[in-house]
Amino acid sequence: MRTLRDIDQLRSILREHRLRGQRIALVPTMGNLHAGHLALIACARKHADIVVASLFVNPMQFGPGEDLDGYPRTFSADQTQLSDAGCDVLFSPTVSALYPNGLDAQTRVHVPVVGEGLCGGSRPGHFDGVSTVVSMLFNLVQPDIACFGEKDYQQLAVIRKMVRDLHMPIDIIGVPIVRADDGLALSSRNGYLSKQERAAAPALYRTLCSLRDALERGAPVEAALQQGTAALSDAGFTPDYLELRELMLGPISGATHHSVLLAAAKLGPARLIDNLRVELPASAINTATK
Repeated sequence: MRTLRDIDQLRSILREHRLRGQRIALVPTMGNLHAGHLALIACARKHADIVVASLFVNPMQFGPGEDLDGYPRTFSADQTQLSDAGCDVLFSPTVSALYPNGLDAQTRVHVPVVGEGLCGGSRPGHFDGVSTVVSMLFNLVQPDIACFGEKDYQQLAVIRKMVRDLHMPIDIIGVPIVRADDGLALSSRNGYLSKQERAAAPALYRTLCSLRDALERGAPVEAALQQGTAALSDAGFTPDYLELRELMLGPISGATHHSVLLAAAKLGPARLIDNLRVELPASAINTATK
């Protein structure tokens, strides 16, 4: 595996692979890798000849008071994991390389509608930071495909819309959530949890599973969401949101069948997110907007 920090060197190396007709896949990460990231690499490996992973803690997507300075940085361990997983190129630029004029003077990419509400409502400017840095990486790497985890469901929707709206010739592949044995979705921020908080954290997934089962049996949507929010609070979480949306993140309506249940909640210092697909029966659909 080649580890690169220089943009020109990255472009030169990938140009050689492109001239050979090789398909290139990109897996953007912020490092502190776990099995969920390695699943992205494995997916990329199946769909492309050359796998590029980026490792960049992007300051633009962190808001005031968020954990930019404390975000775990484990470069050597990440490098080893990526090499062992079959990554071909690791691109790890400096902040000054991607933002040479500073963040305030940086052109930004804004993706409307799908980036609003949910995490976009709780973290203003977050998805502008995500879409800006991902569009940069797409421009630098020019991949044929890019792999993103479905745990960050709204982020995946934002990236798909950006690619569609800007006519980028890139296939975006969503990779299913990787979970611990107790159901907790793997996340770099799980490392913030104390032993007691880690033991309590799977209640988020269990609550979503109970809600999904209730909704698929025909429980009224609004009442089910209220009960789920109360259950999270009783489990020690501070709920941020718990919502049911259409798969493209629009509001559910009387015609909605395929939907997604999305949640974000704080547990100690960690803000955890998760989601589950829900197939609404007619009885729930009819009460969805009442």
